[in-house]
Amino acid sequence: MEACSASARVIKPIDRQSVHQICSGQVVLSLSTAVKELVENSLDAGATNIDIRLKEFGADLIEVSDNGEGVEEKNFEGLTLKHYTSKLQDFSDLLHVETFGFRGEALSSLCALSDLSVVTCHKTAKVGTRLVFDHNGRIREKMPHPRQQGTTVNVQQLFYSLPVRHKEFQRNVKKEYGKMAQVLQAYCIISAGVRINCINQLGQGKRNPVCCTSGCTTLKENISAVFGSKQLQNLVPFVQISPSEAICEDYGINLADIPEKLYRIIGFVSRSDHGVGRSSTDRQFFFINQRPCDPTKVSKLVNEVYHMYNRHQYPFVALNICVNSECIDLNVTPDKRQILLQEEKLLLAILKTSLIQMYDSNVNKLNINQKFLQMPGISEKVTQPISTESSVPTRQESTTVQSFSEKEKYASIVRLREAYSLHQSSLCGPKSNKQQDLTVQRKLHKFFTSCKLSNPQPECRTDCCPESGNPGQMEQNSMNSESDTDSGKSSTTASSEPGCDTPQANALSTFTDGSDSAVSLPKVLQNFSETGKGEDELRTEMTGCEVLVPNVAVLTEKVDSTGNNSQPLAAGFCSHGYITQGIKRMKTGSLCLDDGLSSGPGMFQTSGVDIPVEINKRVVKLPFSMGLLAERMKLVSKQQAQQKEAQRCRRFRAQISPGDNQAAEAELRKEISKDRFASMEIIGQFNLGFIITKLDSDLFIVDQHATDEKYNFEMLQQHTVLHGQKLIVPQSLHLTAVNETVLVENMDIFRKNGFDFVVNEEALPTDRVKLVSLPMSKNWTFGPQDIEELIFMLNDSPGVMCRPSRVRQMFASRACRKSVMIGTALNISEMKKLVTHMGEIEHPWNCPHGRPTMRHLANLDMIVVE
Repeated sequence: MEACSASARVIKPIDRQSVHQICSGQVVLSLSTAVKELVENSLDAGATNIDIRLKEFGADLIEVSDNGEGVEEKNFEGLTLKHYTSKLQDFSDLLHVETFGFRGEALSSLCALSDLSVVTCHKTAKVGTRLVFDHNGRIREKMPHPRQQGTTVNVQQLFYSLPVRHKEFQRNVKKEYGKMAQVLQAYCIISAGVRINCINQLGQGKRNPVCCTSGCTTLKENISAVFGSKQLQNLVPFVQISPSEAICEDYGINLADIPEKLYRIIGFVSRSDHGVGRSSTDRQFFFINQRPCDPTKVSKLVNEVYHMYNRHQYPFVALNICVNSECIDLNVTPDKRQILLQEEKLLLAILKTSLIQMYDSNVNKLNINQKFLQMPGISEKVTQPISTESSVPTRQESTTVQSFSEKEKYASIVRLREAYSLHQSSLCGPKSNKQQDLTVQRKLHKFFTSCKLSNPQPECRTDCCPESGNPGQMEQNSMNSESDTDSGKSSTTASSEPGCDTPQANALSTFTDGSDSAVSLPKVLQNFSETGKGEDELRTEMTGCEVLVPNVAVLTEKVDSTGNNSQPLAAGFCSHGYITQGIKRMKTGSLCLDDGLSSGPGMFQTSGVDIPVEINKRVVKLPFSMGLLAERMKLVSKQQAQQKEAQRCRRFRAQISPGDNQAAEAELRKEISKDRFASMEIIGQFNLGFIITKLDSDLFIVDQHATDEKYNFEMLQQHTVLHGQKLIVPQSLHLTAVNETVLVENMDIFRKNGFDFVVNEEALPTDRVKLVSLPMSKNWTFGPQDIEELIFMLNDSPGVMCRPSRVRQMFASRACRKSVMIGTALNISEMKKLVTHMGEIEHPWNCPHGRPTMRHLANLDMIVVE
């Protein structure tokens, strides 16, 4: 053992066979990579007809046959050797390479990962040759074989020399098959004048087409051949324009320093109308010099601009970016899908400016029906002058409005004014007198009951009401003032009511709810004095009445030395000036009201009531010792050190904050398994909306509505079978051959979602499947877009039960309505049931609408008891 470890420390070269296997696994990563390399070899050979045949989705066999130039006999030995190529002689040739392949790694890597054989016939040869290679790329067998000009490459048992990858490939073969089909579609679109046909055969059954083109010479025709004419109807050609100054400034570009016509972009994109886009990015193809690639920044920009006009969908994109080969770097990744660009910011500026200009044009805008202006009541109002009270000019504009857009704007203004008038009339209209009287009586009854007055209905004669007026005018004004204050409006509008234009009325209207009681006391006392009540009787009745008294004296009326009233002061001044300083509650029984009452009617003085409240203060000496303070500080320091030590052992560190949601979910997912929910101890319910639970020494807070909603949602997802509505006429879906295959293989999942189809095996590809039933549930309807979204999800996870996003929205709405609501009191068993349900669902950490279900509160071990 020691000898082996000692020898392992010696630096020495890896043997050639090990190097070959290690590097080969980095070149061919998946089924799509293998098919891509073989198709690119055929295109580099000048083929115009390429046939691809798969068995068991490519797990058993991949066969690519073409009618290219073929391989000369002198190149047989170097055909599958590592880094043998006819495309490059030295590194400088890489700047001008125009072929798909140039490194000489693809066939050599396939030899190491599978059993590879080649049948080829060069145009100068009389008969073809069959070559069988070993894992090192050496020819094992060589024999004549009848064949026309071209080459056929046969790959069997891909990845079988790497056991782990081979097992993973077989487990996800359908997912890999879907990715391969999407990569192949890119070559079908961009390859002008080349017929590409791909089929898949399961066992000894029928061959299922994957994709097929007819050798069209334009990009537009190839798109129609791969995706159907319906897709072509929703596309617009890309129109390139120079970048605007504003966008150039955003990207920090100086156009004077950049050569003109560096980039030339051609292709097609989806219209921005809602419904013509895609539910995913499955049909976005980017090419640089006709080479399929994955430019991340370009793709992100296109989607961002499209979402400015249609934020619910993704565009179909097929763009070919033409640029000088000296301005790009292809040698970045083994699959050559990542390409570095010179002046990439300029490309982004061109794309953004061009797309915004395209989508802003009138071609992509709906024209409003002009019959709207001929509707009854609209045309007359548009042509008539508007009242001069409006801020919109009327006579001149009404005679000069000729264009349709101005008429539309004019009609909109008329409709807005009508709606505003209706709203104002509904707010200012007469209310029911019965409701007003009930409201006033209820408020007065509440006040006089609290004051325990023997006579709750005194005469209400004040200076702000006419002597011959309605006795209920004061109550009406009070009601208006309180209602305005409750609604959050200014109460000064009450001063505009009839009979309330005096200063006293204006002042009274400015009181808020908090000062109603303080203002009502002087009124009541004045009413009692006016009706001639005696001082003793009033003192007796006012005993025990709880009122609000300001800190300072409230000056309600200025009384001269003779007892006669001088001119009244505005009560609003007193309340506004002093009530905001704070109000203290005190019993009027402790006040002397004798001096505050005059002997004559109408005479009232508040000098006895409105005296300042005196607070007795006393000084208490507190013991203090520097020694005790030092011991206290040492104890605090020790506790802080212990807390820091315990902090290292904390499992939950995320705070209850929207910014820490992801961290909190990651901690909960890591520390709490599903079986731990059943062992949680219920502490109680908080605020009738949250459950406090305890697990070991940790406290958690659980949202009772969110957790019940998530449980109901997942139960609906798993067990609900949507019933379909039969269509009168079967509807064609125009799916690609790959999507048809995915749909047929997952028919049970579609039926559980309420979709039903009829499959005609004898029909041509893209026309074999027709829709005969659609799911319907109350107000929710579904269509072909939901089918395409479901197919896209099944491409990533074949055979897994999934739902379209709109079905999920419907289930989320139903689950929300049937769940325990906030404000519902729960007993221990009900709370335990909700917490236990969290351990029975797949994703218990969020409700369908994104609300967190559970968060960590505290660790009891870290709480120091003083």
